[in-house]
Amino acid sequence: MSGRVPIESQRVDAPLTCSATFLVLTVTDSPEAVKTVRSTLADIDGLAKNVSIRDLGASFACTVGIGSDVWDRVTGLPRPAELHPFPAVKGAKYTAVSTPGDLLFHIRSERRDLNFEFEKQLLDLLGDSVKVVDETVGFRYFDVRDLLGFVDGTANPVGPAVPASILVAEEDAAGVGGSYIVVQKYVHDMKGWKALKAEQQEAIIGRTKLDNVELNDAPSGQQASHKTLNTIEDENGVEHDILRDNMPFGSSGSGQFGTYFIGYSRRLWVIEKMLQRMYIGEPAGLHDRLLDYSTPLTGTTFFAPSASILAGLDSD
Repeated sequence: MSGRVPIESQRVDAPLTCSATFLVLTVTDSPEAVKTVRSTLADIDGLAKNVSIRDLGASFACTVGIGSDVWDRVTGLPRPAELHPFPAVKGAKYTAVSTPGDLLFHIRSERRDLNFEFEKQLLDLLGDSVKVVDETVGFRYFDVRDLLGFVDGTANPVGPAVPASILVAEEDAAGVGGSYIVVQKYVHDMKGWKALKAEQQEAIIGRTKLDNVELNDAPSGQQASHKTLNTIEDENGVEHDILRDNMPFGSSGSGQFGTYFIGYSRRLWVIEKMLQRMYIGEPAGLHDRLLDYSTPLTGTTFFAPSASILAGLDSD
């Protein structure tokens, strides 16, 4: 990536930025809806260049995700092997809800105005072919902390491990070069969280609050930390990472404070297993204690196809 040119379309590993907009849409039943969506997605790279050229140093990027319910209609292509609607996860106490969403636009840059301009032009092009389900504007909070006060994203892969963790390879011919995306919008009980001592908060998260040092896992059979429950291994003991690009969001005036979770993965089952462990527990019945203070309002799964697939959608 060069400072002289915009970030490539569909770069799921685009840099973390100071501002992001998470836009979830459904495709309407209007006669021209699918045609309009296809042509807009096919030219998403051009639209991004129109905006990003205004400040190449702002690291503007947009990643498009397509949901299971419209994949066939919008792309006309074979489905990625694991693509399916977000499955609600019901634990003994909490539920990861499943909510509608056909298209995701993960818009981010160092400047809020660039994100705003891109979203405005995008929705102008899509017109009545879509309906906005959720629009969340996130921001960087100090040294990449969430509003609970902890550093977020420490476990992200780095270097060569990034593409190996987030880009589908030859094991799934229909999805090569793409990535599965899961989004959840969480709101926090800040009053309840602040009532806890720092040591209690640290035991729930699995890291120290001030200096972000990883804590030892709880003994077997005891309630595990959020960090431990989100560490996923396969049957061979191989650990699998995902890329998180979470952002805090909130409004002091309305009293709403939250975290927008967005996870990119080469293997959808990895994120789904994380959610099973969080909501059902590991062992079963011992849920992630972070859920005592964080409630999911949404839950949707998408697939981000490669830039070449998007560009070819308007070729018919």
